[in-house]
Amino acid sequence: MRQLVSLLLISCFTMGQALAAEVQVAVAANFALPMQKIAQAFEQATGHKVRIALGSTGNFYAQIRHAAPFHVFLAADDETPMKLEKEGLGVPGTRFTYATGKLVLWSKQPLGVDDRGEVLRSGHFQRIAVANPKLAPYGTAAMEAMSHLGVLAQLQPKIVQGDNISQTYQFIATENAQLGFVALSQVYSDGRFTQGSGWIVPGHLHTPIRQDALLLNAGKDNPAAIALITYLKSEKARVVIRSFGYEL
Repeated sequence: MRQLVSLLLISCFTMGQALAAEVQVAVAANFALPMQKIAQAFEQATGHKVRIALGSTGNFYAQIRHAAPFHVFLAADDETPMKLEKEGLGVPGTRFTYATGKLVLWSKQPLGVDDRGEVLRSGHFQRIAVANPKLAPYGTAAMEAMSHLGVLAQLQPKIVQGDNISQTYQFIATENAQLGFVALSQVYSDGRFTQGSGWIVPGHLHTPIRQDALLLNAGKDNPAAIALITYLKSEKARVVIRSFGYEL
């Protein structure tokens, strides 16, 4: 009897392993921390494996067009997934907004940024970091915000650009730039800033940062990719997303 039970357990485990699959996900750098949490919970719930690649939305667009083997794309905007879908590189009807991002002016120093962003007008800093607006939607939003505030021209000589929002964050975290614009999710968790000081940029100062997901053609027959797209819409995933300051 014990041998029979052991054989059944081994059989169930083997079947589970056989049904498990792996999904390659291209993730916009601003969503790195929430995606790590979501991936861990997803793996525990489904047995599937998640492989995460982080980068800028613009670079991922180019890679996907050149047949990079990604199954799912989590962009930092809604335009890029839409373009990929129109170009026949994504599965029609699978695109949806998984989060709406928030832009924050942030400094590693506790008093580096006031709660109204007036530091931008004072100019009492040497460098301000911004993600490359040609590649990163958060960079575009930062340039729009400075333009609306009427400070872009005076700050232009002080701007240093990161290739993506992660590199931009590193410029500020290492204090190579005294402050800069990053995604709120990079410096915020469970209702508070994790360190330093920041000003959450009002939404009317820039185009809404709607972040869309898309099931790519390479993932249309991949059970892990299909399951992940479904999981991202679940309440468990949404709780994680909200905890990092995103809107839904």
